[in-house]
Amino acid sequence: MKKIKLVLLCVGIFIFMFWFLNSVFSGKLILKRYIFKIGIFELRWYSFLIVMGIVLSYYLVRRRLKRFNIKEEHFDEAVFWGIVFSILGARIYYVIFMWNEFYSKYPSEIIKIWHGGLAIHGAIIGALLSTYIYTKIKKDCSFTFLQGTDLLASVLPLGQALGRWGNFFNYEAYGRPTNLPWKMYVPPEHRLRGFVNFEYFHPTFLYESVIDFIIFLFLYNYDLKKKSNGETTALYFVLYSINRFWIESLRTDSLYFGKIRVAQLISGILIIFGIAMFIYLRKHSEVRK
Repeated sequence: MKKIKLVLLCVGIFIFMFWFLNSVFSGKLILKRYIFKIGIFELRWYSFLIVMGIVLSYYLVRRRLKRFNIKEEHFDEAVFWGIVFSILGARIYYVIFMWNEFYSKYPSEIIKIWHGGLAIHGAIIGALLSTYIYTKIKKDCSFTFLQGTDLLASVLPLGQALGRWGNFFNYEAYGRPTNLPWKMYVPPEHRLRGFVNFEYFHPTFLYESVIDFIIFLFLYNYDLKKKSNGETTALYFVLYSINRFWIESLRTDSLYFGKIRVAQLISGILIIFGIAMFIYLRKHSEVRK
C-alpha cells in the first residue's frame, strides 16, 4: 500500500511539474521572484531554495557522521564557518570579475548581496579554504581535510540543483535564444542587453539542475565505496566541471577574463586537476580514518 501511495505521489508531482514548466516556458504563467512580500521585505525564492539546499545537505551528511567516526560538534562548527566563507568567497569572486564593468562605478553595491551577484566557484573556493583552516587549527579535529571535502562534495551538487531553481524564479542564468520545443519564455524586463527582441531562450537552469541531481546521486553513494579519502572530491571536480563547461557555452550572462569565459576556464582547470588527483589517490591509496 505504501509503495502504491509513493508511486501515485511521484506521478502526481511529475504531472504538476510538467504543467507548471509548460505554463512558464510558454509564457502563460509569469513568475514572481518572491514567495511573499510585506512592505519592502521580500522572501525570495532564491534565498529560500539556497537555505533549503544547505539544510537538506546538512541533514544528509549528519546521518553519516557515526559511520566515519566524526564528532557532531566538530562537524557543526566546520559547517558554520564553511557557510560564512562560502558566502564571502562567492561575493568576492563575483565582484572581482565585475569590478570594471559595475562595482568600480558603484562601490556601495559591493556589500548588497541581496541585489544578487554570487558565483559558485567562489563559494567552492571559500568552502575548501574554510575546511582546510578548520582541520589545521582544530588540534583534536575528528576528521581530516580530505574527509571534510568528500562530505561536502557528496552533497554539494544537491544544493546546486536546488539553487538553480532560484535562478528560474528570477528569470536569470538562462541561455541563448532558441526555438527548441522546450524553449523558455523570458519577460522583456528580464532580457539582457542585445537580446530584447528575442522571446524564448535555453532553460540552462533546468539543464544544470537535472545533471547536478544525477551527479549528487552518484557521489552520495560513491562516498561510501571510495578506496581513499579525496576521491569523492576529485570526482566532483571532474563531473561538475564537465557539466558547467558545456552549460556555460549556452549562457548569456557569463563572467569574462578578456575574451575567455571565466567559468569555462576554471572548469577546464578543475577537470584536469580532478583527474590527476583521482589517479594520484588511487595509486597512493590514503587509508580512511
